[in-house]
Amino acid sequence: MIELFLVFLIFGSLGILLILMNKILGPRKTNPKKEKPFECGSPYLQDKVNTLPIKYYLVAVLFLLFDIEVVFFFPWAMIFREMQPKAFIIMFFYIVILLVGFVYAWKKGAFEWER
Repeated sequence: MIELFLVFLIFGSLGILLILMNKILGPRKTNPKKEKPFECGSPYLQDKVNTLPIKYYLVAVLFLLFDIEVVFFFPWAMIFREMQPKAFIIMFFYIVILLVGFVYAWKKGAFEWER
């Protein structure tokens, strides 16, 4: 209980110290240019912002999804010889589920690049 109190005391005082240092050492003048809103590398509500089509985001999400799922192959491959046949069957069905998802995304046209 006392350790928890010490943690809150130390980090609370560190937070207060950092805020005070910002007030003491930080700039005092405001700059009108810095006060304007700024979003994603372009001025706020800029007229000619070139947005990317949704297909690029869809491909990026699919890449991350399948990339993370494929990461599970590495530990499986490292202990392949020590595994029981049951583990091989489980991984086979895992691969089948991955392939079904990939074929579904392919059939839906998620990988088509034409606009």
